[in-house]
Formats: sequence, C-alpha cells, structure tokens
Amino acid sequence: MLVLVLCVALLLVVVDLAVVVGLGYVVHRRPALAVPVGVSLTAAGVLITATVGILQAAVS
Repeated sequence: MLVLVLCVALLLVVVDLAVVVGLGYVVHRRPALAVPVGVSLTAAGVLITATVGILQAAVS
C-alpha cells in the first residue's frame, strides 16, 4: 500500500512540475499573461503542498 501511495505522489510531483514549467514558458512567450499565470502558479504551489502532505502522512 505504501508503494502505491508513493507512486501516486511521485506522479503528482511530476505533473505539478510540468505545469509549472509550462506556465513559465507561456509567460516567457507572452508577458501579458503574467497575472493569470501567477494565479495558476499559486494553484500549482497548493497542489505541490498537498502532495508533500500526502507523502508525510504516508511515511509516518
């Protein structure tokens, strides 16, 4: 069970990082999107925080 939780958490981290990198690229290409992407980055940060919380709960 622990292995399954860790695999799902790892998958969430990879997806979150892909979202953050993709949004960074979008802002680089179109600076006018900086404000909406800032909100999206905040949401991605919340997802990463939730993932870390899941990992800590699974390990302990």
